[in-house]
Amino acid sequence: METIGFVGLGRMGRPMASNLARKGFRLVVHDINREAVAALEALQCRGAESPAQVAAESAMVITMLPNSAVVADVVTGPDGILAHAKRGGLVMDMSTVSPETTDAVAKAAAAKGIGFVDAPVGRLAEHADRGESLFMVGGTPEDFARVKPMLEAMGNTIHHCGPVGSGTRTKLVNNFVAIALCELNAEALALSQRFGLELSKTLDVLYGTTAVNGQLKVNWPNKVLKGDTSPGFTIDLAHKDLSLIVEAANAAKVPVPMGAAAREAFSAARASGFGGQDFSAMVDALCTAAGIAKVRLVS
Repeated sequence: METIGFVGLGRMGRPMASNLARKGFRLVVHDINREAVAALEALQCRGAESPAQVAAESAMVITMLPNSAVVADVVTGPDGILAHAKRGGLVMDMSTVSPETTDAVAKAAAAKGIGFVDAPVGRLAEHADRGESLFMVGGTPEDFARVKPMLEAMGNTIHHCGPVGSGTRTKLVNNFVAIALCELNAEALALSQRFGLELSKTLDVLYGTTAVNGQLKVNWPNKVLKGDTSPGFTIDLAHKDLSLIVEAANAAKVPVPMGAAAREAFSAARASGFGGQDFSAMVDALCTAAGIAKVRLVS
């Protein structure tokens, strides 16, 4: 069996790597957080001291990293993955990054005879825990076939969106809607709270009309509306993604005024100290700013 490298064991990467290990894949792993590496070592994975070591010991490497700059450094840096990967190997980046970063990394990989797949992740951290992630994949049919068994071990929904770069661009479109809906929901429920409406009845109405959306019906009742704002996907990361979205749209000459407004709302929440909380906590940030009691479902 080929050894799979995994770099980036954060809130999403750690459960994904864990699911691979539990399903029989042989892994060598690295993260700057030694505790995360130790958790994977307990699942019979080998810990590595650097991304370079991961690349040297693996047939293919999966990365799940926080932003474009880190991906570029880890993959294409002078002592990064491509500098130590075997010719004929493959890199699959599951991070949410700019299209320009994906294109540049893919080009650098091709120049070294190494395949590249972009496969950013849909759904939330709790889905990753259960092996129920959704993947948006960009790559050649041959490279897609090569990574599909790993994706099937980490998730239950896989979309091959097209050539390299298609996954990253699809993820930005998806996150545009998902994150902007958090701001819309926050404003609507804060207004409901100010009006003195009963929350469960308001939600019953919204769930029965075209106003319903996945954040409001699936995510929020399990997070902020029950008082849990522990981070699955933080306001800081949501702001990062909105910045990628607005910048990519500007580069493509597509106006996104709602995206720009949502980004500034997330900026305000970060400035008020909410950046490390789950992105559903946008409603708490708004209620705090307006002097309204936090919106909660009574159990």
